[in-house]
Amino acid sequence: MSNQKSLNRVLSLTDATMINVGGILGSGIFMVPATVALYTSSSSLFFMVWILGGIISLFGALSVAELGAAMPRAGGQYVYLNEAYGPVWGYLYGWSAVAVINTASIAAVGVAFAEYLSFFTPLSSFDMKSIAIVSIIILTIINVIDVKSGARFQNWFTFTKIASISIVILLGLFLDGGSTQNLSPFFSEQSFSSLIGPLGLAMVAVLWTFDGWIFITYVAGEVKNPGRNIPLSIIYCMIIIVSVYLALNYVLVFALGFDKMIGSELVMSDAASIFLGSQGGVIITVIILISLIGANNGFILTSARINYAMAKNKLFFKQAASIHPKYKSPSNALIIQCVWACILTFTGTFNQLITYIIFASWIFYGMSAGAVIILRFKNPELKRPYKTPLYPWIPIIFILFAIFLTINTIMEAPRDAGIGTILILAGLPFYYYWNKNE
Repeated sequence: MSNQKSLNRVLSLTDATMINVGGILGSGIFMVPATVALYTSSSSLFFMVWILGGIISLFGALSVAELGAAMPRAGGQYVYLNEAYGPVWGYLYGWSAVAVINTASIAAVGVAFAEYLSFFTPLSSFDMKSIAIVSIIILTIINVIDVKSGARFQNWFTFTKIASISIVILLGLFLDGGSTQNLSPFFSEQSFSSLIGPLGLAMVAVLWTFDGWIFITYVAGEVKNPGRNIPLSIIYCMIIIVSVYLALNYVLVFALGFDKMIGSELVMSDAASIFLGSQGGVIITVIILISLIGANNGFILTSARINYAMAKNKLFFKQAASIHPKYKSPSNALIIQCVWACILTFTGTFNQLITYIIFASWIFYGMSAGAVIILRFKNPELKRPYKTPLYPWIPIIFILFAIFLTINTIMEAPRDAGIGTILILAGLPFYYYWNKNE
């Protein structure tokens, strides 16, 4: 492998935007609306939660966009936490991402793809794991061949699923089957105090569907004109996602109403069957399959840059810092990520690991927003082509929300949070090992 010191800047604004959109627009939006309906039970609260989730995610995105534009290097949060808080915190994030957060997510999405594929033909558990592993390997190969090839693949799948979802939205609005009566009740009859807990749970679910706006920062070292294109791609991404989510959720409520949504295990398929008939389930399943492929490609393309960045800092296997002499991709980092994700897929431990460590994502998100403030003081001379608007209020509001979600997780699921904390801290011996042998 080549010892080329940096990756090529080949990703355009369109590429960057589609990487983020494709990473966010996975399976979540097809599953979560039923959960949100259960916790809200009124259209005003239902849409308020989705709007608030979009705003909070946008605040996080606007904050991190400043860091991405100022430090356009591979690794995203690993780089920012390293610069703001020191190498230990950067490593703990990198360890969490490489060991669990990103690789387990790749495994989970791969299995979800196989599960939805079983809609068309019966598959055993072994079959589904095998299909998941093959899909992960194929997507990894595509991204090894060339980051631009991975980006083109991502663009195609993202455009396809946006177009498909848009068609479903239009059909749901104009074909017979739905009714504005399904928007009732508009206001909840419950007291505000009794709604705080359920709304918090609904918000956690909604924020999960928005997760992924940070993906482009992982490949910041490969984005053309990063000072302009990284912040723009994040902003464009959030505009697209919020618009799609609100329109799609309106169609779901319009078609089903709250009672049917709450009782549905396949809310998108059930809604589609209202205005598309028996073929609605087939159409929605195909859209979900396309979405899952695009989402996992986004995960694979971006996440490998974290172990690549760690390796460059001599805190991971040195081979992961190599760049392929022909394809100019971090091929070893991609292969290492692929192997571990496949192991997690085969063992079936990924869902449990995600449950244990998911709250860590919001710890690190909050710290990344905090890094915006810290680095304004710590490194005021740092060139910032883009600055977070309404500073410092947008980062502060996002930090407070991240703290709320973290505390809520600890209170609601103390065992899972405790095990997750142990998993994160388990990275410390490895940090001192790599640091000692640097």
